[in-house]
Amino acid sequence: MNGPTVVDSVTALRAQVRDWRRAGLRVAMVPTMGALHEGHVSLVRIALERAERCVVSIFVNPTQFAPTEDLDKYPRQLARDLDRLRDAGAHLAFTPRVSEMYPAGFATKISVGGPSGGLETDFRPSFFDGVATVVAKLFMQAAPDCAVFGEKDYQQLCVVRRLCRDLDLPVEIVGAPTVRDAHGLAMSSRNAYLGEAEIEIARKLNVILRQTAEELATGADETKATGDAAKALIEAGFQKVDYVTARQAMTLAPWQRDRNGRLLAAAWLGTTRLIDNVEILPG
Repeated sequence: MNGPTVVDSVTALRAQVRDWRRAGLRVAMVPTMGALHEGHVSLVRIALERAERCVVSIFVNPTQFAPTEDLDKYPRQLARDLDRLRDAGAHLAFTPRVSEMYPAGFATKISVGGPSGGLETDFRPSFFDGVATVVAKLFMQAAPDCAVFGEKDYQQLCVVRRLCRDLDLPVEIVGAPTVRDAHGLAMSSRNAYLGEAEIEIARKLNVILRQTAEELATGADETKATGDAAKALIEAGFQKVDYVTARQAMTLAPWQRDRNGRLLAAAWLGTTRLIDNVEILPG
């Protein structure tokens, strides 16, 4: 098939979606920051199972980066991204400039409580304000029926669900399973920063999390198990561990053994920060 139609203005985006609506077509959206990989492709395919048309946004959102983070070096590869979207079957790529999303004088910010507390927020205080603001804008611009987000960024998924619930945004939020390589490493645009030796270390993150989740499900002490997991990551070659913690799957409140849980972690390899999570099933 031909590649997706590419638009870079809100006006053009709304015009295309309006035409689809008039034709009675259901619309799905996949928000991304580009540097697309097989994980993103899987989100598009899931979107197309739920709607006749799929919009993919490609926008490196500056408001979710702290001054010390990797905004300037974040990978940008639009031509390759459009090739991937063509192969995945996406219909429209929305590629706005920063000035289109945040025009001069922009002064509004959305803060979501609840599941945004702790974890990433402890280390990236403004991150979810940036995510919530840009996602709310994208939903108002594209007015999709549903939007697909990967479970790899699990806290983000929970925050977006709360955003839609609290603001009565009529968008169904679909969580998609994490796509991993043959060794279990979660697909991430930031994996491109890793050298070959670091990739081998990174693949141990998922292994250690799965082992720890199994221990927790069979009665291990939570504090000891998560502490041992952090030590195991350092021994495996990670330089620093920001957190390894168990939370309730739906709310990210402290985990209770009779509820489905998520074991979440963030750890550093050199200057690259990796996150991952796995399910904890009640014993």
